[in-house]
Amino acid sequence: MKSTDKFSTSFLLLIIPSLFCMMFGQEAAQIQPATHGIQIENIDRSVKSGDNFYLYANGEWIKRTEIPNDRAGVGVFTILDDLANKRTADLIQEVSKANGAAGSPQRKIADLYNSYMDEKAIEAKGLTPIKPHLDKIAAIRDKKELAFALGASMRADVDALNNTNFHTPNLFGLWAAPDFNDSAHYTAYLLQGGLQLPDREYYVSDSEQMKKTREEYQKHVAAMLKLAGFTDADAHAARIVELERKIAEKHTSLADNEDIHKADNPWNQSDFESKAPGLDWNEFFRGAELSQQKKFIVWQPAAFASESQLVASESLDTWKDWLAFHLLEFYSGVLPKALNEERFAFFGKTLYGIPEQRPRWQRGVFIVNDLLGDDVGRIYAQKYFSPEAKAEGEAMVRNIVEAFRKRIDALTWMNPATKAEAKAKLSSLYVGIGYPETWHDYSGLEIKPDDILGNIWRGSLFDYHYALSRLGKDIDRKEWSMTPQTVNAVNLPLQNALNFPAAILQPPFFDPKAPSVVNYGAIGSIIGHEISHTFDTEGSTFDATGALRNWWTPEDLKHFEEATAKLAAQYDAYTPFPDLHVNGKQTIAENIADLGGVSASYDGYRASLGGKQAPVQDGFTGDQQFFIAFGQNWGSKIRPDALRQQVLTDEHSPEEYRADTVRNVDAWYAAFDVKPDETLYLAPPKRVRIW
Repeated sequence: MKSTDKFSTSFLLLIIPSLFCMMFGQEAAQIQPATHGIQIENIDRSVKSGDNFYLYANGEWIKRTEIPNDRAGVGVFTILDDLANKRTADLIQEVSKANGAAGSPQRKIADLYNSYMDEKAIEAKGLTPIKPHLDKIAAIRDKKELAFALGASMRADVDALNNTNFHTPNLFGLWAAPDFNDSAHYTAYLLQGGLQLPDREYYVSDSEQMKKTREEYQKHVAAMLKLAGFTDADAHAARIVELERKIAEKHTSLADNEDIHKADNPWNQSDFESKAPGLDWNEFFRGAELSQQKKFIVWQPAAFASESQLVASESLDTWKDWLAFHLLEFYSGVLPKALNEERFAFFGKTLYGIPEQRPRWQRGVFIVNDLLGDDVGRIYAQKYFSPEAKAEGEAMVRNIVEAFRKRIDALTWMNPATKAEAKAKLSSLYVGIGYPETWHDYSGLEIKPDDILGNIWRGSLFDYHYALSRLGKDIDRKEWSMTPQTVNAVNLPLQNALNFPAAILQPPFFDPKAPSVVNYGAIGSIIGHEISHTFDTEGSTFDATGALRNWWTPEDLKHFEEATAKLAAQYDAYTPFPDLHVNGKQTIAENIADLGGVSASYDGYRASLGGKQAPVQDGFTGDQQFFIAFGQNWGSKIRPDALRQQVLTDEHSPEEYRADTVRNVDAWYAAFDVKPDETLYLAPPKRVRIW
């Protein structure tokens, strides 16, 4: 996760950039729209829609909106996030007053939240709660014991296909997921880790800004160690940062991680000693409780070989320093205030440009959602998601899936055999609306009312043991990866499944009182986005069962790759900063989904009219309303430092360019009479058409 508080969230992200995990938007009261339709007051009529559609749809909102001091940015998603978190906080407060039975979900929610909110107790305990863990690190005597400790620190904190904390701060991360080559069973994926900064570029880039960031980071490391009582903290910090730099040099880039075929590297446990020598793998797997796991899929083999060599070549004391610092960094939010403030000073102010930390109650909500998300979600769904809303959401999904099916049928470049495979994926697609069919069971997780650090420690181990328990078992294709109170949506290609949580199915994305054309432009394009992920550069490599299999004819695959290369080149040309452009390869899957999503939803909207015309709103035709609603999905305002980090580390393009994807849709040109001399205009042969 990427946030200013280590425990902010563990959302899976495909619609919302990971940057937005760390933001809230405006006050929740502003969520109810003044009008049920497109937000006319947000449109900047001084901007030609064909020059900058994003500013045309959102310019007036951007002009009048200020970013609050405790946020990196604001936008439509964050406004909804505010509402969902305020509702969740209210539910937690209600539960806290109810005095539920010991061990009950209600009591656990209350005890977890209250243990975080009790700042006086946290200050009084000082470093005592973390001292036993620091003492264990200090007691490591040799590289064999180090290997065990590195294994014991591993957690199930990565999700390769959804880029959740893709670069775990632990040496390696575990992801329990359906096997690439046996989609009926869960297997163990291992992913690169070891870095505290957001991405390898922060360690290896020669830009002046990155050099300055590294200098500030080293000061931060030293400050954290000093607060924890380390002597000669500056020297320790220098060694830690240099070790992370060496790790980063061998890391696979985010763009290259998108190539699924490069990630399919089955290793037996016995292979690690020869393929990645330097680390005592027997001890590592013993520490990680994986001694009985015979098979793994190693996502980045070169990184594993390099990091293993560094375990052998770097001094034991350097690795012990590294372990201690990462432990302090992770738990700083529940340690004395000085440590928490130091972490925010760097990761909030320096890295994101955020002047103030969020209120503690908001951070407390994040912790409860992270550790007991389904227990909270069950209450949230009962109160805030009606059967009628679920039925309406399911109907819209059916319409857009059918529109996508028709688009596949209409493709002139695709062979019948490939079309049949694509339609089989649609037919077997599981779509979850609002909340899961089965809830996660936290009965085995011990929560104490006066032990917040212990609660989080036990919670992370509980999640890890749950992941271990699934290895080798049959997969549950209907299992959710999100909670109902999450403002997001996700495609799960290894399950061939979609999740649309309750919290995103509300205004302004989904408004039962708005014209259907606006809902199709807003939530419909999000639904279409997730369906389109089934056929992006990642999703297209998996078949209807979730197995990694090439179901394309050579001719069709060649056409698909040529079209995606054109789209990547289009995004490469976008430059949010003079010295930094969007990485079209890194963002290609999301760009395909945006384009496919708006295209399929447009078809669904037109089909829903049954040959009639949509009602006009304030002089805007139905088609204009559809595209404006889509553009207003992406209205946002972001601090420059945060935007720079998003471009470097996120698989999503900045919001401006997501809105401007309409330049590839023929119907948009007709709706707004876009002329060849306008900035976004693309001649028909240059418009990218994939699905």
